[in-house]
Amino acid sequence: MTRFSPRAALCRAAGSLAAAGLLAAASLAGAAAPAQAAGLPVLAIGGPAETALHPYPESGEPLHATLGITLDNPGADEGDDDYETEFTVTFDLSGIADVAHVAVEDTSDCEVTGTKAVCTDQGIWPGLRGIDDLLLTAAEGSEEGDSGTIRVTGQSKGATFTPFTTRVTVGGADLVMEELPFKERTNPGDRQKAPITFANRGTRAADGVLLGLVYSRGLDIPERYSNCEYTEGGPGSRGPGWTTALCSVEGSFEAGATYTLATPLTIEVTDRAYYDMFVYSIRENSAAQRTAQRAGAPFERGTGAVLKAVPVKDPAKGATARGGDLNPWDNFHEADFRTENTADFVAYGDKVAGAEGTTVTADIGFRNEGPAWVGYVRSGEPVATLDFTVPPGTTVTAKPDRCRAVTAGGGYREDQKSPAPRYVCDTSMSVLDGGGLDLPFELRIDRSSVGAEGAVTVRGPWLQNPKLPFDPEPANNTAYLIVNGEGEGADSGGTTGGTDGGSGEPSTPPTSAPAPDSSESPSGTTGPSESASSATSDGGSAGTTGGGGGLAATGSAVLIASGTAAAALAAGLLLFMAARRRAAARHA
Repeated sequence: MTRFSPRAALCRAAGSLAAAGLLAAASLAGAAAPAQAAGLPVLAIGGPAETALHPYPESGEPLHATLGITLDNPGADEGDDDYETEFTVTFDLSGIADVAHVAVEDTSDCEVTGTKAVCTDQGIWPGLRGIDDLLLTAAEGSEEGDSGTIRVTGQSKGATFTPFTTRVTVGGADLVMEELPFKERTNPGDRQKAPITFANRGTRAADGVLLGLVYSRGLDIPERYSNCEYTEGGPGSRGPGWTTALCSVEGSFEAGATYTLATPLTIEVTDRAYYDMFVYSIRENSAAQRTAQRAGAPFERGTGAVLKAVPVKDPAKGATARGGDLNPWDNFHEADFRTENTADFVAYGDKVAGAEGTTVTADIGFRNEGPAWVGYVRSGEPVATLDFTVPPGTTVTAKPDRCRAVTAGGGYREDQKSPAPRYVCDTSMSVLDGGGLDLPFELRIDRSSVGAEGAVTVRGPWLQNPKLPFDPEPANNTAYLIVNGEGEGADSGGTTGGTDGGSGEPSTPPTSAPAPDSSESPSGTTGPSESASSATSDGGSAGTTGGGGGLAATGSAVLIASGTAAAALAAGLLLFMAARRRAAARHA
């Protein structure tokens, strides 16, 4: 059986599901999760509601379809990883004894015996994972329309499982989507026509089709059709920044025929575009399919014209779809868009004050002032990292969960419980325009010092390559947390950070910045990480492109400390305060 690491499971949910599995996951049908037994995690078994098979051929080998079953552990927290516990997944095949023949790959850890198939694996962790596919072919002697069900159950000492039932049918409609030749390099304001075209390569007509349209925040389809329903950023969608449309198109779509939209869609590139994706799918329409695709999200119906599909008069000029495989993965395509645009990430710090021994709360973070949103929809990697150097004379007593402790040089730190000199906090795979991170830190003031400060820098997620390639204003990427200071200084880096000469970092170092550690990165890796780059439509990388300026060679995303400058500043502040006290005493 194929093994899935936690990272692979995450990539499947955020990478593959971002592109293709998004639509497949929406069609998963599973029973409601039962009450959790004895504190054990509950794994939901899922898969396609129905699998269609090619009729048994008069000659030659029958064509097979795959039945992919998934396990989802949505209630677990990230980090609740169990790599040892074994489990089994059992398929009851008695319901399809005269309908289909079941087999597995030679390398599979699943075994088929009579009317039962059993798959074994180990490890229970958060999120979505798959198990080995079953290979289904129509049974010899079966006829078109024959149908049966497979019931899937799971068993383990370390988890409980929700059962799942799927239907297998001989013959059916095979709706296959044509891939459209979109222009992928775009500019804000560009518009492209999308004459979506599909064919039915199955053995019977489809009674209505369900057109699925999913597009990220930088794209828009201005017309809201009255036979379409829409949701934005809710459960079942890709999350914040995504729109899902489900369009019920009436008609009988005959086997062997090709169809296109009566009026092409218009795809508009908005001012918020940067990296974006458009996914379009076609399925046979039914109440069960609509429910599965909604996935519990609230949808709102459009009020515009009716979206219709009409036959293509010359199929040779229409769909070039692959035919005759009854494979639901042929039902969709996706297009990537790379727009020339920018997003200004602005760091903000804070000013706090307190006596020695007291604990204060500092609110730091950054804002995306746009115009673009930034989402790494392919790789699923973080867009940016907030890098915080703790002011001298203070100790962090509480931090946000998303932040991790690192060494003074920004390298990996084994100890995550005791206070650290520096913390890094990754964003998710997307940062909306107007979004960002708000991070409260609790600090204890260990010794009284005037104007102690720590840098707050928003940078790229990789220490060796800190520049944000989309950010046109790197001078405001750094701000400061100031403790017991006077006057201003906690604003964005443009106030106190000087200019950067295009390197992505201010040229004036914060007095509390540590000496860089060139051998380590916040992720615990040594040297530049090639695995962090994500393929884009132009063959580049998302989130790791661009140089690190003058600091790239040191591997530090925080400015190089100047001990002399720090000492001079601290001494000057202390002399100033002493002079004020003497003057006050003379006038008392």
